[in-house]
Amino acid sequence: MSEKLDISFDAISEALHGFPFPEVDLVLGIARGGIAPACMIAHQLGAALKIVRISHRNDANEPLYQEPVVVSDFDWDLFSHHRILIVDDVSVTGKTLAVVKTRLSGHEVHTFVLKGTADFVLFPKVKSCVAWPWKNAIDA
Repeated sequence: MSEKLDISFDAISEALHGFPFPEVDLVLGIARGGIAPACMIAHQLGAALKIVRISHRNDANEPLYQEPVVVSDFDWDLFSHHRILIVDDVSVTGKTLAVVKTRLSGHEVHTFVLKGTADFVLFPKVKSCVAWPWKNAIDA
């Protein structure tokens, strides 16, 4: 297996501060990997933050289901938030983001990832696996 690229909190924070985000009312983080970046973005934008848990793969990155499944109790009544930014750390196929985006029809929804495929990508040139700085804290 190839070695993972280390990207520090400082590097992520610096890149986020220079990023041209769309105007949003709510940042919706995808648990688990999207929690830290969603918190950072919501704070930076002064937007509300909610977290939804979607399951598709286990901790060893092996598929659990054919398609991503919402596994958290989540209030989808977001009527006061019309402009929503869905945030995850990585999106390879876009399936997880698409499941959430479908649930939010009728809202202006944008997707954002640190790496991979989305409307907005923080590190579009990074193609290798990344050792995110929060990964060890989440798994502890």
